[in-house]
Amino acid sequence: MNYLPENPNIQVDFSKSQLATIHVAGGCFWGVEAFIARVLGVADTSVGYANGVSTDPSYKEVCTGKTGHAETVAIHYDPKVLTLEHLLEKFFEIIEPTSLNKQGGDVGSQYRTGIYYTNESDLPTIQKIIEQVQQQYDKPIVTEVKPLDNYYLAEEYHQKYLEKNPDGYCHISFKTLQD
Repeated sequence: MNYLPENPNIQVDFSKSQLATIHVAGGCFWGVEAFIARVLGVADTSVGYANGVSTDPSYKEVCTGKTGHAETVAIHYDPKVLTLEHLLEKFFEIIEPTSLNKQGGDVGSQYRTGIYYTNESDLPTIQKIIEQVQQQYDKPIVTEVKPLDNYYLAEEYHQKYLEKNPDGYCHISFKTLQD
């Protein structure tokens, strides 16, 4: 059974916030979404398929490994509350950035790690964080960093999956959220 801590963002009114967006891939999107949604300053998340070659793919199609899509979480956050730097630091706490196409028990190109940006001005921050994280590893970081080419929402049953299915599969620990 997964332990899902309280989400501190539920009590926050983001309606007057100017939100920023970043997309991250870190293996199965269920756990990544549940973790990231609980980082203070995250207004909303969704899960979907990013940077593939097919249009509006289904989960079944993505699982074949032939679409080129990564299971991805779209993150809308308030940069006055949460910096991109801190958000990416939290992301790197839950992934193995030197593992290619594998996170936890999930194997395949759809489970690769990635950071996909829509704002070119985010790139220096992303690169800075990767350089800092690289110092913790002997092997090279393989987390891809690319502009977001496309993003298709996953089926409804995948959205907020662990909220709806607390006993659902998750390869991520939520312990660092208490830090």
